[in-house]
Amino acid sequence: MSSNPVAETVASLMPRAKAELTELVAFPSVADFDQFPRSGSEAAAAWIVDALRAEGFQDLAVLDTPDGTQSVYGHLPGPEGARTVLLYAHYDVQPPLDDAAWTTPPFELTERDGRWYGRGSADCKGGVIMHLLALRALKANGGVPVHVKVIVEGSEEQGTGGLERYAEAHPELLAADAVVIGDAGNFRVGLPTVTSTLRGMTMLRVSVDTLAGNLHSGQFGGAAPDALGALIRVLDSLRAEDGSTTVDGLTDDARWDGLQYDEEQFRQDAKVLDGVELIGSGTVADRIWARPAVTVLGIDCPPVVGATPSVQASARALISLRVPPGQDAAEATKLLQAHLEAHIPWGARVSTEQIGQGQPFSADTTSPAYAAMSDAMAVAYHGQEMQYAGQGGSIPLCNTLAALYPNAEILLIGLSEPEAQIHAVDESVSPEELERLSVAEALFLRNYAGS
Repeated sequence: MSSNPVAETVASLMPRAKAELTELVAFPSVADFDQFPRSGSEAAAAWIVDALRAEGFQDLAVLDTPDGTQSVYGHLPGPEGARTVLLYAHYDVQPPLDDAAWTTPPFELTERDGRWYGRGSADCKGGVIMHLLALRALKANGGVPVHVKVIVEGSEEQGTGGLERYAEAHPELLAADAVVIGDAGNFRVGLPTVTSTLRGMTMLRVSVDTLAGNLHSGQFGGAAPDALGALIRVLDSLRAEDGSTTVDGLTDDARWDGLQYDEEQFRQDAKVLDGVELIGSGTVADRIWARPAVTVLGIDCPPVVGATPSVQASARALISLRVPPGQDAAEATKLLQAHLEAHIPWGARVSTEQIGQGQPFSADTTSPAYAAMSDAMAVAYHGQEMQYAGQGGSIPLCNTLAALYPNAEILLIGLSEPEAQIHAVDESVSPEELERLSVAEALFLRNYAGS
């Protein structure tokens, strides 16, 4: 990769990295234990414990968090008086969706066209491997110059807040001078990027009831209120004609001043079908990084196959609302609940249940840690300047750490660039990005120790 000894070491470790990621991806560690066995997550946690132990980590612990999942913690002592850096990743993954839609099995890491495919390869089991590579490269080239804490979460994708609540109850555990969250990604392959903002999120389950039971649509349809129809009407009220999110009282006109996202490139990255318009107004960056966005994640109603001619008495939906920096997720939740109650038609009974919530995050990019990362990225990416981007997704732990440790510098990097297709079918990771980012993280730790 270069004449840099750290880079040479990381390059030599890539076959081992692939083998380890293959093992880690093989665990079906979806933290939804109604659909996936708990044993898959427990096995992944045990693998990480063994990997950290082999690198000399101490105080290793499998933390039983309040949401019923496990996070893995370890501490690698550095030189006396050195700074402490916390490295974060998560081993839980999104469900594979439709196994049959994958080109290769989701829990078998498979190389194809220069990329490694498998659920969690980028989000975020690849982040675990990135941290290991960086530490191994430093150990082979003079040693790790800082105290390192590692925390690998077991339920990040579920948004159930187990690790956040555990950290709040044990505030000394994750205390650090700087935090590297390895769960973001470059704006695109080969362009070094730190994520400076994250949208928060809230998830609501909305239930609509209109009748004591289903009715024959021929006998009662036309006068009997249809719960599914009422649900459709209220969900439609959450969007303007152009698709913009319209929750009563929620601001939707913020601007993104940083790195911009070309609209045609976005269409390609999002795989928008020909002739289908993008939704919302403003720049693409405004829409995905600076403004709220509502999404209907699922609806409980009769499937088309097997449906009967009935007026539905009840229907449910799961709604996600992404909340941009500058807005409070708890207040956004109240506004969303009030909107649904105000817009439900026909006097239908509506109730909401909050399923998850996380606050938005905005980093201080003027801190010494960002300067150290900028210098490290320039070396790892052969002189390319580090870019700052937002991310539409949520990492609730960021705000918990910022609140617990207000003086800690928090950086977000990772492997989830657009081609990775995280959360979708055929998720993959670029091994070149894994290599470069591991070099960057190693050099960051060295730079930060001396800054």
